[in-house]
Amino acid sequence: GAHSWGVYGVHPMVMLNFNGRRSDVFTLAHEMGHAIHSYYSNREQEYIYSDYKIFVAEVASTCNEALLIQDMLQKTNDPEQKLALLNHFLESYRTTLYRQTMFAEFEMKAHRMAQEGIALTAESLCRLYRELNEFYFGPDIVVDEEIALEWARIPHFYTPFYVYQYATGFSAAMAISGKIRTEGEPAVAAYKEFLKGGDSKDPIDLLRIAGVDMESRQPVETALQFFDSLLTQMEELVNLTEKRH
Repeated sequence: GAHSWGVYGVHPMVMLNFNGRRSDVFTLAHEMGHAIHSYYSNREQEYIYSDYKIFVAEVASTCNEALLIQDMLQKTNDPEQKLALLNHFLESYRTTLYRQTMFAEFEMKAHRMAQEGIALTAESLCRLYRELNEFYFGPDIVVDEEIALEWARIPHFYTPFYVYQYATGFSAAMAISGKIRTEGEPAVAAYKEFLKGGDSKDPIDLLRIAGVDMESRQPVETALQFFDSLLTQMEELVNLTEKRH
């Protein structure tokens, strides 16, 4: 359990159950990203422009996680530790970039069915959701029959066209973390200016301050390239570990 809360005029707070596990460290980094974003936007903006839009709400939190995972990977030579870290981050990719995009496509197609006068029954929605799971995860994954029912428990579908922003925010965060690691202080300064923006500009324009153009393909492609590099590292470590045993 974890929660970040930032109220205008009050220093943001992070509340969490911290037990010293790897997942707790990542959760702390994630929530501190929200807190830092709230701190800068509340400090620099008037009240009316202090609350940032949901489109950028997960950028700082995910950027922190990306920086943390890369730092931890550099600081260990233990193959099994590296495998655990890589698996953790690849799962974040799967659930945020791929799965949330699948959610968005399900939502788009369900709304299109309604517009075309096709009845939105449990059977039709289950069939659509199962087909998308099979398409997104491929023939090598065993898709359980029960997965067809999963759409019914996703509360975000009751807030139309919300879920896609997880994938776009994740892609933006990967682009920013990459700039910070390769460019150093100039990228950090630009990132801080983005954090200070609050709701003073359109989210797309705010991200441009940090050097990320979400109207281009580049951020998503960069995120996918990083995923590919992590997966390659994991495959190499698995092969190395198998040879040792």
